[in-house]
Amino acid sequence: MAVSHTYITTTIPYVNARPHLGFALELVQADVLARHHRRKGERVRFQTGTDDNSLKNVLAAEAAGVGVQEFVDGNAAAFVGLAAPLSLSVDDVIRTSGDPRHRVGVERFWRACRDSGDLYLRHYEGLYCVGCEQFYTEDELSGGRCPEHGTEPQRVSERNWFFRLSRYADRLYHLIETGALRIEPAGRRNEVLAFIAGGLSDFSISRSVERARGWGIPVPDDPTQVVYVWWDALGNYLTALGYGTGAGDHRRWWTDAGRRVHLLGKGVLRFHAVYWPAMLLSAGEPLPTDLLIHDYLTAGGQKISKSGGVTVDPVTLADRYGTDAVRWWLLREVPRTGDADFTVERLVTRANDELANGLGNLVNRVVAMIHRYRDGRVPTPGTPAPLAESLTEALTRAPTLIDAALADFDFRHATTALWTVVDEANRYVNLIRPWDLIKLERDGTPQAALHLDAVLATLHHTCQELAGLLLPFLPDTADRIATQCTPQDGLLPAPLPVFPRLTAPE
Repeated sequence: MAVSHTYITTTIPYVNARPHLGFALELVQADVLARHHRRKGERVRFQTGTDDNSLKNVLAAEAAGVGVQEFVDGNAAAFVGLAAPLSLSVDDVIRTSGDPRHRVGVERFWRACRDSGDLYLRHYEGLYCVGCEQFYTEDELSGGRCPEHGTEPQRVSERNWFFRLSRYADRLYHLIETGALRIEPAGRRNEVLAFIAGGLSDFSISRSVERARGWGIPVPDDPTQVVYVWWDALGNYLTALGYGTGAGDHRRWWTDAGRRVHLLGKGVLRFHAVYWPAMLLSAGEPLPTDLLIHDYLTAGGQKISKSGGVTVDPVTLADRYGTDAVRWWLLREVPRTGDADFTVERLVTRANDELANGLGNLVNRVVAMIHRYRDGRVPTPGTPAPLAESLTEALTRAPTLIDAALADFDFRHATTALWTVVDEANRYVNLIRPWDLIKLERDGTPQAALHLDAVLATLHHTCQELAGLLLPFLPDTADRIATQCTPQDGLLPAPLPVFPRLTAPE
């Protein structure tokens, strides 16, 4: 039986400033999916990168008084450096300004669409938001301002290359409506369908060299223009696979892959759900199978963003409170739909209540009782554990529930299924009271030793299974639990805290 290949990508962020917690959310979600699919035996490629060729980056470099390449390199390094503090299992990172795979891939993709008759030159005048790197119509503005950034767009007039998006409206609508291109959650799917039904206009895919400040990939065979940054950036999903070099990764992870999954924020939905699929159709390439859209993180009710100046540094958070406290807040607190407001107090409370008091306390109690009552040796049960039906049912159901929730792009439900096991295990300890069973055993009560062996074995097995279930979500904590629960020369290691209690700043 052939092994399924799953290609999972994040968007590639502009590097006009340092990374913030909003992008960390997308990285962690993608990492959970990648680890989950690997556990299911699939071959997985988890890819991220940086969008270096934006005018936003040029303007930010000018404001900082630094050369563009130097500026871009410095901030890109910070994005690439998120892998360690967030415990990411990234397989590949592409940078659009310097990776040799990228430019040749963008050029090949451009020519493929040109050969399909979908590119043409025309004069254009419109309202352009540099923050979005996007033209807007008057109707799309909010009080004359960009609905995303709240800034007044620039009026731009020049001759550019255009892509015949209008040619693909009916095909796109059908592919999305039938689920051939799956968009989750459903509300975002409906939003895209409504946008397409309203009519699609061709869009500009190049900028003059002058307006781009000479930064970006030159348009093939037209040195007066550079490739529009979104055309450039979206191509990364192919170019990193060797699309322009003829490498075998393109066939393995795109053409023949069972799943091609893009994670993205709601602010770039139109680019990924309309522009990108149409571009792929034009170039004769398969479409992504899944677009999974998350909403925003806010702080004090304001969107966390680089350009908006509201930012939370994920590296500082991880250094202060631990990687898994950050990951756990992102996975437990952020809803499938709707924005989530971040505070350090909420992160600390969630970690203390669940990771320290719930999970950490459970593992510590179980290992300590096995040491205290059985000299550190995990007993072999000779009889089923009494009153363990609810715990056994929760543990049996958890893998299926987690799989279904992650297939539905619902990290809250996935972690809830996992947490039901922790709650049931702690409830079982308090119900069965092993400390009373050991008294009965020492008093010579018949069956007490057998019952205690069965209880301790069941709890030890539960902790081992929790380590496996936790692995996609909290890989570091999962490793610590697995170490605590793995006998060495027949004995469990001495109990150590799995997760420390945290203190919020005053």
